[in-house]
Amino acid sequence: MTTLQKIKQTAGHSVLGEFAPKFAELNDNVLFGESVWNDSTLNLHDRSMVTISILLGKGLIDTSFKSHLEMGKKHGITRQEIAALLTQAAFYAGWPNAWAGFRMAKEVWADNETATEKERFQQEMIFPIGEPNTAYEKYFSGNSYLSRISDSQISFSNVTFEPGCRNNWHIHHATKGGGQMLVGIAGRGWYKEEGKPAIEILPGSVIHIPANTKHWHGAAKDSWFAHLAFEIPGENNNTEWLAPVTDEEYLNTK
Repeated sequence: MTTLQKIKQTAGHSVLGEFAPKFAELNDNVLFGESVWNDSTLNLHDRSMVTISILLGKGLIDTSFKSHLEMGKKHGITRQEIAALLTQAAFYAGWPNAWAGFRMAKEVWADNETATEKERFQQEMIFPIGEPNTAYEKYFSGNSYLSRISDSQISFSNVTFEPGCRNNWHIHHATKGGGQMLVGIAGRGWYKEEGKPAIEILPGSVIHIPANTKHWHGAAKDSWFAHLAFEIPGENNNTEWLAPVTDEEYLNTK
């Protein structure tokens, strides 16, 4: 599975740039650069799980371990997952190490006991969920949220859907160019063009929507979902909002 999240590290240059410039370069540009952490073979969630396991096994339960716990939480590791990881690791890394790891993990995931589903979902992505999508709520079935990311060059926003939420059938009209591109960033959702099978959208999925194409998109019935929506430049762009997606149409996606 691919992911849009990228690790960018500057600690090496900030702390050791003058004292050990080569080490700083290796830390920031190789370990946390494209060579290791940003290699797409493993997603960031899985890399964090692996790194936490190794540090625990070596008994390195220090500030760096806590930093990797916090990073792992940001990359979507849940409280249940970290508890399962530390429990299994106890049999291989040693009981005292696991106890030390649990003490730090309880601090890092302390807020998850009372966190809302929305707050937990926010932890899965780097883009903000934003505010309730009141400006377009009449075109959505269910609750959605909108965060404008950029108005320069190509305008795009992060749109977040609660489980079961979807927008109405609609068309992005243009006489030249135009259309829209969606990039999944968290959760699971659907894209459906009229007359074609629905396409599942996962983190890293890219959907190209030609201009003048009738379609809808939204969350799976059992999952929060967020995508970036890019507005493709064109001539005489306008969006025509049509009828809501019926429950029968929606449930038939899968």
